[in-house]
Amino acid sequence: MSATIIDGRAVAARVRADVRREVAELTERADEAPGLATILVGDDPASAIYVANKRKACAEVGIADQHRHLPTDATQDEVAAVIDECNGDPRVSGILLQLPVPAGLDGAALTGSIVPEKDVDGLTPISAGRLAQGTPGLRPCTPLGVLELLDSYDVPLEGAEAVVVGRSDLVGKPLAALLLQRSATVTICHSRTRDLARVCARADVLVAAVGLPRLITGEHVKSGAAVIDVGMNRTPEGLSGDVDFEDTAPRAGLITPVPGGVGPMTIAMLLRNTLTAARMQALAPGRSSL
Repeated sequence: MSATIIDGRAVAARVRADVRREVAELTERADEAPGLATILVGDDPASAIYVANKRKACAEVGIADQHRHLPTDATQDEVAAVIDECNGDPRVSGILLQLPVPAGLDGAALTGSIVPEKDVDGLTPISAGRLAQGTPGLRPCTPLGVLELLDSYDVPLEGAEAVVVGRSDLVGKPLAALLLQRSATVTICHSRTRDLARVCARADVLVAAVGLPRLITGEHVKSGAAVIDVGMNRTPEGLSGDVDFEDTAPRAGLITPVPGGVGPMTIAMLLRNTLTAARMQALAPGRSSL
């Protein structure tokens, strides 16, 4: 058996096309486009590239670019003031503080000051609490992208056994909560999990998001399982996921490649979150319904 390759680029393109169409409809009704404020502090080259890609994606779907760029020596209070300004700006539907911030700044505190209705990364404590309780709110982009891939390939989640390898606040924990809300039976594994291969091999859906290149091998994979590789590791041999693709593909039923799997979904879901945030704000008390 050879696994079906999950085409993240194709799914992301469909999501972007849907967002583009819905943004155009919303803009026509509201006479103003949704806006995303990307906030970049300093001149870290990698962060600058990430933000540039997000801004370009916004332009492609009609979301207004409300970018803010602060110098490396910006103080905590100065960055907080920019976030506060964006919180109150009706032109800004979503706010994204690019992490990591320069040394000396408290990125967690700054992120936490974003109002939850504009938290398009889904990372504030209030957003995390809403996710934990299953109440409406914005969810982290990469976990949403994983669910979108599974749904696009008709992977049944209700009653399925799902194993998530990794317990980060960015991917592992929120993804486990989202899978639980879809009535999967969820196990979270981590660096101290005993007999990792045995636990993983139970999974109908196996997600690797731990940041260790090629940690997951064929012995970790149940025959016919859906294997989602969130890892993106730079090694001397080149880019590698957390899954040993060549070793696991013969056993898996579905598998994501690296690159071209989960990666393209993150920005696509950021665009969708920005659209969702704009709709949420339009329906808030004192605003006209869109």
